[in-house]
Amino acid sequence: METREILTKLKNNEITVEEAERFFRKEPFEEMGYAKLDSHREVRSGFPEVIFCSGKADEHLLHIFERLYKDNGEALGTRASQHQYELLKEHFPKVQYDPISHIMKIEKEDKELEGMIAVCTAGTADIPVAEEAAQTAEYFGSRVERVFDVGVSGIHRLLYSLDAIQKANCIVAVAGMEGALASVLGGLVDKPVIAVPTSVGYGASFHGLSALLTMINSCANGIATVNIDNGYGAGYIATQINRMGVRK
Repeated sequence: METREILTKLKNNEITVEEAERFFRKEPFEEMGYAKLDSHREVRSGFPEVIFCSGKADEHLLHIFERLYKDNGEALGTRASQHQYELLKEHFPKVQYDPISHIMKIEKEDKELEGMIAVCTAGTADIPVAEEAAQTAEYFGSRVERVFDVGVSGIHRLLYSLDAIQKANCIVAVAGMEGALASVLGGLVDKPVIAVPTSVGYGASFHGLSALLTMINSCANGIATVNIDNGYGAGYIATQINRMGVRK
């Protein structure tokens, strides 16, 4: 729970002074032997810790997910496999899994979404990375408008959706091949554009390197680029920008 949530519950007599004191006495992290859970991350940054599931041992993943869920009432895992989902489903019947984005999560039911982030893709093959960005942003409380398959090979499709895109506080541009979508969007909007190169493409795309180079060399202003296929990173930064737009 966040500090404000603890203090509000205390003020409303929903928890005792002793329970609130127990929260503030916790160490900044929880030692688990194989992991050190950053239990105060949300207090410092406004975002709770998220689990990168790929490569984790089953037992470690299960216990980490359990602790984060117990502490926060929700938990998010990225790059999860079908096997990992089935493992957690046995212990957490409410866990949800999206095989496209490989997001695994339990969310609070009363979550309210705010602001607006536009998540755009050049093609349908870019959707897995885009969904990782979109669902990350939604988990952290942002409203998301999905605008898929609007790449430069049919620029009229992008122009058709431009009104909705321009209303967003932030735009995420997900593209493989030559990665031109971010540059086009950068020249059409007055909001920050987060460019996400994907590993979609033929041989000379070098698993996303060509899109990455295009995006970081863009002549359009207001573009920041994350790593290849890093939808989670884009969704996180987009949420930070969106929160600033909402407060403004």
